[in-house]
Amino acid sequence: MGRQVVLSNGNLLAGLDEFGTVHDFYYPYVGLENLTTARNLNHKIGVWVDGSFSWLDDGTWDIKIDFEADALVSDIIATNDRLKTKLVFKDFIDCHYSALCRRIEITNQATEHREIRLFMHQAFQISRTGRSDTALYVPDGPYLLDYKGWSSLLIYMEDETKTPFDQFAVGSCGIEGKEGTFKDAEDGELSGSLVEHGGVDSVMRLSLGLDAAQSTAISYWVVAADSQTDAEKIHKAIKNSGLDERLETTRRSWRDWLSPADSALEQADDKYKELAKKSLMLVKAHQDRHGGLIASSDSSIYNYGRDYYNYVWPRDGAYALMPLIKLGYKDEPKKFFQFCIDTMNPDGYMMHKYQPDRSIGSTWHPLLHRSRPELPIQEDETAIVIYAISKYFEVTKDEDYIRSIYPKFILPCSDFMAGFIDVTNLPHASYDLWEERFATFTYTVYVTLAALEAAAAIADKLNKHEDHDRWAAAAERIKRGLPKLVNDDGVFRKSLLLKADLDLEYDDTIDASSFYGAFIYGRAEANNLSKTIGRVEQVLESSSSIGGIPRYENDSYFKKKPDSLGNPWIITTLWLAQYYISVGDKPKAVELIDWAAARASSSGMLAEQADPDSGIAVGVCPLVWSHSTFAETIILLNQT
Repeated sequence: MGRQVVLSNGNLLAGLDEFGTVHDFYYPYVGLENLTTARNLNHKIGVWVDGSFSWLDDGTWDIKIDFEADALVSDIIATNDRLKTKLVFKDFIDCHYSALCRRIEITNQATEHREIRLFMHQAFQISRTGRSDTALYVPDGPYLLDYKGWSSLLIYMEDETKTPFDQFAVGSCGIEGKEGTFKDAEDGELSGSLVEHGGVDSVMRLSLGLDAAQSTAISYWVVAADSQTDAEKIHKAIKNSGLDERLETTRRSWRDWLSPADSALEQADDKYKELAKKSLMLVKAHQDRHGGLIASSDSSIYNYGRDYYNYVWPRDGAYALMPLIKLGYKDEPKKFFQFCIDTMNPDGYMMHKYQPDRSIGSTWHPLLHRSRPELPIQEDETAIVIYAISKYFEVTKDEDYIRSIYPKFILPCSDFMAGFIDVTNLPHASYDLWEERFATFTYTVYVTLAALEAAAAIADKLNKHEDHDRWAAAAERIKRGLPKLVNDDGVFRKSLLLKADLDLEYDDTIDASSFYGAFIYGRAEANNLSKTIGRVEQVLESSSSIGGIPRYENDSYFKKKPDSLGNPWIITTLWLAQYYISVGDKPKAVELIDWAAARASSSGMLAEQADPDSGIAVGVCPLVWSHSTFAETIILLNQT
């Protein structure tokens, strides 16, 4: 199901699942570390009424999950007819403090006075091994503390009168045959166990007496800090101001942040406007305050693959920021560009991917290809950042900033691209944007060409004439090689590979990225582009019973139907919509945009892919690139 709500302030990110419970909890970086045990045990929320107990994930609750259209604040309603109890959650990450805050309104839906007990269960895993954490009860708070090393998590709950939780228990989970301390809650009473270490979890209880149809609000928060002392300072600040005030402050912060988008989306169809705004907020939510922008915070993919998506891909980050750049945002792009400056290889290229703390990420790109040493890179990742910088310059006219980063990034990266050209007159082979194959790809060629021309234009503006001439010459050289990217039918190839004997090995697979690279970077012959779009429509667009288009023919990644060409993707389908917008075919564009919007979850989350028959989300959810592409497409549609 992925995450149904993502909450973030750039320092702390929490992902809530379909039950409204915490599944991901990243601190101190957005994307690093994930301090939950969700692969084994989720956090839980339980309710006891008149001797009957229920967890929200036990199948007896009707749960509706959404979040607000203009703030990263959840809107969750959970109703249990058997218990005659309703819970309404307003969850948020405080805009100033690293704290997950949950305002829970409880309603007694029975016709008589009853005692209702709310149980909040936490299962954190601060140590990577699931061992050596400590959880304990702090009576001077009172609060629960879960800590190891530089991470301290302070947990607290109180009612409307500021009366704190009345029972608690701390214990072991996931070790020595212990299922978890949450089991202690199921009789409505907690043992009061004070401390435990190793693999730990904890539960706290708040008891309420409610008349018929009466409602009351509970305040609950988890503070994340580097020490117990720092956590206590934040705890006291939230307690003194009250959760309602913190909620309104956070709402105002998000609304202020969204204000540049309001005018751009003012004329947008209402059926798109809310999802576009949510998409922009999700881009913001996935950027760490240090600049890294991860591809997805959804950790559930680890159950089906070998790794997470909580890495910073330069390509994904640049595409994620494109709609923000077009809307005039400055802070987010500049932080990302600084991240790229800090992580760039000294020779002027970006590596495969990085962790949010700027360390190198995992890779599957080898250093040899057909026994020849090769760089384990995707050249388009270097090119797209240069291109994004040029777009930022175009919108902001911030020449002082561009001058400041020119020698540190624009110059070395552009020189690398200008020198990374072989006898084909095209960029030397590297890995494709799908991270699967090694060759010279049509997409990579066109984004590299656009980046070199953009860099040359920047150099000219800054009176760096030798740089301009060098990069412009490299761009002209690439243009001479462009005919090799077109097959005998006038359709763009996926790739070509220069072999050791200097022969060329062609791949004519129909790939959505080939038409997109040739189209969006604006150098393609109209006839070749038209013919390629025709093949995309003929081969890819007709490959799924539900519509949408896969990345390319016979895409096997998470393939759900053996006899299909692959699962349809959100981004590739929206790329085709952007093409139709550009040629004035608005009905076709709207059809594809509607398809993408229909793939969103009830809370507005867009996944990576969709099942070709059912349309159910496949891959991570949310995928930031899906959301940024949706927002950008709506902005383009709104401009026509």
